Amino acid sequence: MSWRVANTCAERKFDSATRKQIIMFLADKASDDGSGIWCSKGTIQRYTELGETTVKRTVREFLKEGILIETGARTCKSGFTVGYRIDLTKVEALDPTLEPEIETGARLDGVPGPPRPPNHPKTIHKPPTRRREAAADEEAEKILAAYPPDRLRSKAACIAQIEEAMKDGIGPEELLLTVQAYATDSAGFTRSKICFSDNWFQTRRWQGYIEDIRAKREKAQTASADHHARLACWISDRSPMCKHITPTQVTALLASKVVTEVQIHAAGL
Repeated sequence: MSWRVANTCAERKFDSATRKQIIMFLADKASDDGSGIWCSKGTIQRYTELGETTVKRTVREFLKEGILIETGARTCKSGFTVGYRIDLTKVEALDPTLEPEIETGARLDGVPGPPRPPNHPKTIHKPPTRRREAAADEEAEKILAAYPPDRLRSKAACIAQIEEAMKDGIGPEELLLTVQAYATDSAGFTRSKICFSDNWFQTRRWQGYIEDIRAKREKAQTASADHHARLACWISDRSPMCKHITPTQVTALLASKVVTEVQIHAAGL
């Protein structure tokens, strides 16, 4: 076994996980110069748990590319075993797996900048503060409290599922609305039809309610936009119907920028 050969192969890309697995197995059998690999394709197959055809094809590819070189053969109980040598020169010519070091330039005042940007893979980010964790726990507790109390079960599992849903981008307000909607819909259910809280969150039953909530919200926004457009037409035409427009609606129209203050005053509002 040679750590030098194994490390050299580990630090290079072989274009597939299968090729990498086979070359790493062969590197484990090699001497420091890459030679001395005596193992049959059947041995490779048994230890890597890959298919026989896959192993044979990959070894042929390595031989064709020059990564592997046949060094001879010797007899064994099943016939003969071919010896191989890994050509380290060919391996070192492959693309490296290591990320290039990214250095930042000096600031204008001449003080050198940080050795790497914050999103560098080697940057160690600080864990979330206890305050942030407490806020997330508080939101999850509030959502779970809206679930029908006679169907609560496995509080810790429910909290974990709620926090996972929020990490997936579901807002706590939306998730709370889904729980409240389910509580309303299932108020008269018998015990045979109820869903305990751990199963409800684990199977993500809230997804259907999320879709309904978002569809209703989009419909309401469309209706509001149409209503504002109609009011804007009254204002631009100085219609007598302007007298029915309330101050709250005027504020909303100005905020949506469908009319200007000049048009508002010209319409007598």
